[in-house]
Amino acid sequence: MRSLPLFALLFAATLVAPARASAPLSYEDARHLLNRTGFGATDAEIWRFTGVSREDAALKLLGATRQRAATSPPPWATDPGPLRYPRGGAGASEAARKQFQQEQIREGLQLRGWWLNEMLTTPSPLTEHMTLFWHNHFVSSQQKVKLSELMYRQNVTLRVNALGHFGDLLHAIARDPAMVIYLDNAQNRKGTPNENFAREVMELFTLGEGNYREQDIKEAARAFTGWSIDRDSGTFVFRRFVHDDGTKTVLGRSGNLDGDDVLDILLAQRATAEFITRKLWREFVSPDPDPAEVTRIANRFRSTRYDIKVVLYELLTCDAFYAKENRGVLVKSPLDLVVGTLKQFDLKPTEPIPFAVAAAAMGQNLFSPPNVKGWPGGEAWINSSTLLARKQFLARLFRADDPGSRMAPTPEDAMPPMLPMPKQVIAAGGVQESDAERQIRFMRAMDRGLKSVQFESDTWFAQFKATDTPRSAAATRLLLAYAPQSAPDPASEPLAMVRHIVLDAAYQLK
Repeated sequence: MRSLPLFALLFAATLVAPARASAPLSYEDARHLLNRTGFGATDAEIWRFTGVSREDAALKLLGATRQRAATSPPPWATDPGPLRYPRGGAGASEAARKQFQQEQIREGLQLRGWWLNEMLTTPSPLTEHMTLFWHNHFVSSQQKVKLSELMYRQNVTLRVNALGHFGDLLHAIARDPAMVIYLDNAQNRKGTPNENFAREVMELFTLGEGNYREQDIKEAARAFTGWSIDRDSGTFVFRRFVHDDGTKTVLGRSGNLDGDDVLDILLAQRATAEFITRKLWREFVSPDPDPAEVTRIANRFRSTRYDIKVVLYELLTCDAFYAKENRGVLVKSPLDLVVGTLKQFDLKPTEPIPFAVAAAAMGQNLFSPPNVKGWPGGEAWINSSTLLARKQFLARLFRADDPGSRMAPTPEDAMPPMLPMPKQVIAAGGVQESDAERQIRFMRAMDRGLKSVQFESDTWFAQFKATDTPRSAAATRLLLAYAPQSAPDPASEPLAMVRHIVLDAAYQLK
């Protein structure tokens, strides 16, 4: 007898089916679901979910998730040879240090381009959405880790566990070499404990502030002593001779605790389930979690050994997710904007790196969150500099220089003389460039990237089904979470109509 797929067995065992399925999703409902769980749903994708119940739609999305990227990584990322550790150590020549720095600049950009391309082409946008979510939860940064290989390996670990069990993910990330370096656990030794990882694993990864004491951090740090990495292979290693094997007390539990014991203690706390559920609510539903719903869903989450698919199913089928007041209340992240725009308009860059750099200019530099707390998200995505970068990106992407367009160029088509460019995008590994040099390099990269795509407005508009709905209304319904500030003129040129829609404030929201 053929066994059921693991996914079917999981949901048969853990999900309590409602007495009656919800009403079929409307086009607007399906659009809302797909844009919250992925990157810019296309009209065809939305129609495939229209008419499906919210329960079946959630199961369909969760059943299509993956553990591996569909896009092949750069060759160096899977090189089986020894770890190419910084050549800037003792005895290294100036030339060797510079060569290593240049390698990390190049590889860091390739890594960003690879992941952006995966987001754009993946058969499971939800997988990449969740991988990105965990990247911003279990933060590490290339600026401190330095080694691109380790940042790639961490990305693989996040994706493998992105929709598995949170406990497995927590244990895996605690041993992740990039995390060990980023939070200084390689320097955590008996007699001189380093508290960085112990503090962040409680405050940012599991319990949240107010649910532990300083003494718990000190004791937990002792439990994590000896968790380190092998410098040659870049793999996790436990160094028993620097581990503190004395009695420790963490959150009321005492014994000869090691790191795994501490993680299990954290997972046993109700606060952990509620902290993660609350954060996922803000990611998918609204900026203001409903306390009663968070408690209900967190209890389901904890009772299923922290099954991430279960908590997502609960979130994506609850009434609050589809409530009108929660539509268009989340600000698109830079990657939502960049990847979503490319996807919705069927734009296929020949080189994805410039678009990853564009997202960084808007404030979201892949593999380099600003600090251990990650990108704050929400309204923090929008300020005077990043809003300008967003609008200039859209104006240039839908530039008025198409051979068939009769539109005259507008001032919006010109890039500003200086866009805010994070130094680490170009200067990863410590290479210093002047602001002017960095901006020139960015502008040239952006020009190359934008020239690699060409929007064919007539072809794009032809996708909409022949109905009584004007094409301007069909495009607006696809692209905007709510009515625009001013409706586009149905008689305007196709390109002018698109520009009008994407430059509307509502296009910045999802």
